[in-house]
Amino acid sequence: MPEICRFYGIVIKMFFKPKEHEPSHIHALYGEYVGVFDLGTMTMTEGDLPGKAQELVKEWLEANRDKLQEMWDTQKLGKLPPLQ
Repeated sequence: MPEICRFYGIVIKMFFKPKEHEPSHIHALYGEYVGVFDLGTMTMTEGDLPGKAQELVKEWLEANRDKLQEMWDTQKLGKLPPLQ
């Protein structure tokens, strides 16, 4: 999975396979923890990411929602800025 961003020890990645991998989402990795976040609802749908890390990912998602959805739709990935 290509890396899109990295902040506070959290790595954000996106991977897609046409039609098999809906809904649009990102993967957040934090040490041995993983979370899958739906781009539409910005909620964690799978995983065991700790609460504080979930809050940071959601904050980052809010700031980058449109760009992430565009990446998903066009399947053209790029780097996005980290939380500051």
